[in-house]
Amino acid sequence: MPLLNRHGVYLYYEIHGNGRPLLLTHGYSSSSEMWRGQVGALSRQFKLIIWDMRGHGKSDYPRDQQAYSEAHTVADMSAILDHVCGRGTMAIIGGLSLGGYMSMAFYRMYPDRVTALLIIDTGPGFKKDSARDDWNKYANSTAENFERNGLADLQSQSAEQSQNMHRNAKGLALAARGMLAQRDSSVIDSLSKIAVPSLVVVGADDKPFIAASHYMAKKIPNAKKVVVPNAGHAVNIDQPEAFLEAIKPFLDELGSPKAVL
Repeated sequence: MPLLNRHGVYLYYEIHGNGRPLLLTHGYSSSSEMWRGQVGALSRQFKLIIWDMRGHGKSDYPRDQQAYSEAHTVADMSAILDHVCGRGTMAIIGGLSLGGYMSMAFYRMYPDRVTALLIIDTGPGFKKDSARDDWNKYANSTAENFERNGLADLQSQSAEQSQNMHRNAKGLALAARGMLAQRDSSVIDSLSKIAVPSLVVVGADDKPFIAASHYMAKKIPNAKKVVVPNAGHAVNIDQPEAFLEAIKPFLDELGSPKAVL
């Protein structure tokens, strides 16, 4: 089982294919398994890298709350790319939900390492402190539910989440407080500075993120947006074929001159 040691925290990852690097990050309380339906198609064109965030799946579940943060997650992504592809290698960076947010956070920290962004069923955070406070109350409530109910709390969640993905719920509770919760407006404030080809994908039934997707597509220069019918918050699972059809033209164009902004 491939594991990368990040200062004592072991991160699980998989590599599929031999093309240009494409790093995909899963959503909160999901794991790399959520991409299983896309591995075959994407690995024919890319070196597809999928991984489990700390506190999730087959990665480690540190007991220290300070081991969970946006900064740690972005650094984990960079370390995995360095380990798999070589230090400083550029890649297409993408993710769903929290993974999409972390992909934008990665671009903010490492713009020279990103050739394109694939932003799926997610939002960019909040400008208003009051809205962020409400979100963080939700994140803390999520943590409390996992502490109270354990992995059984995943039974009522969306399709990308499953009890059998995780060893225990403690890591998910810590991740909710440290990674799902947001500290500032740095990501949403940076949207206009994104200077790589970007595709925003959202399920038509993913009501909480429709407006956020429209906002990101408007604020990110030259971004494209695709709304996938009959799909919710797990668009790649709800409509796997339609999802691949939605992202294929964008990915195919990345090697062409018109992909350069």
